[in-house]
Amino acid sequence: MIDEPIEPIEPIEREVGVGPHEQPWPDDDRFDLELLRDGDRRNVLDAYRYWTNEAIVAELDTRRHQFHVAIENWQHDMNIGTVVRTANAFNAAGVHIVGRRRWNRRGAMVTDRYMHVSHHDTVAELMEWAEKESLAVIGVDLVPGAVAIETVQLPQRCILVFGQEGPGLSAEVCERAAMVCSIAQFGSTRSINAGVAAGIAMHTWIRQHAI
Repeated sequence: MIDEPIEPIEPIEREVGVGPHEQPWPDDDRFDLELLRDGDRRNVLDAYRYWTNEAIVAELDTRRHQFHVAIENWQHDMNIGTVVRTANAFNAAGVHIVGRRRWNRRGAMVTDRYMHVSHHDTVAELMEWAEKESLAVIGVDLVPGAVAIETVQLPQRCILVFGQEGPGLSAEVCERAAMVCSIAQFGSTRSINAGVAAGIAMHTWIRQHAI
């Protein structure tokens, strides 16, 4: 029996966002006049349509969660954008880049505009900041001595630290963290993508403290 050729599926064209706002326009300083006039094609929830970026940040600030995320960036890691985008989805209190200041923002899908992104030149600088803010430092990596994240209660006030894709967490983070957690794996690969690991860890915190 000869298989019938599969007809290619035509892509569905969907309009992103909304067009110009109908008159009369809202009389509220949260709204951006240009977006009201031209339409809002940004990747934001409908509740934030036509709002200025500053207004969105201000509203998110009223209900940020009590965890931060940090990722080491010694070799220009391509996963940072994914981590930032996920941190925005879970409304993390802040994102911290350790090492190189520059990072590829493409994966963030401009969600970094709605986050508080900080830079630390060294791990020591990050640790000093975390201690000052009374945040427990929780490393996430598959290293000897790590405890399964599925079995622990994460601190409510903490900073989740992720290593670079490939080398993973630096030895300095592992030594100075209050705890290093691993994520259970059942296949043949040695590790999972750093961006995926960050999403799993953040959602673990959400399940324990926000739902």
